[in-house]
Amino acid sequence: MVQDLDDIEEGLDLNLERLVSSLTPREDNEKVKSYQNTVAVACPVCEDPFDDLVVCKSAATELVQSEPLDICVAVVDGRPLIFTHKA
Repeated sequence: MVQDLDDIEEGLDLNLERLVSSLTPREDNEKVKSYQNTVAVACPVCEDPFDDLVVCKSAATELVQSEPLDICVAVVDGRPLIFTHKA
C-alpha cells in the first residue's frame, strides 16, 4: 500500500515518541540514535515489520552498512528516519 508522504510524515511526527518507546535502544552518539525492533512493530512507510530504526541527528549523516539491507526513509522535523529491513 502506498501512502501519501505528507500523511506518513504527519503520523511519524505525532507518534515518534510512542514508536521509540516500543523499541530497544541500541546506540546513541553524536550522529545517530538507533533502536532495535524486538516486538515486530510495523514500518510506518511500508507497513511490514522492520528490524532497526536509525534516527539521524542532522540532515547529512554518513552510515556504513555491514550487511545488505532494504530501507524505508521518512523525514521528521528535518531529521531522516531510516527503517531497515534485512534482505
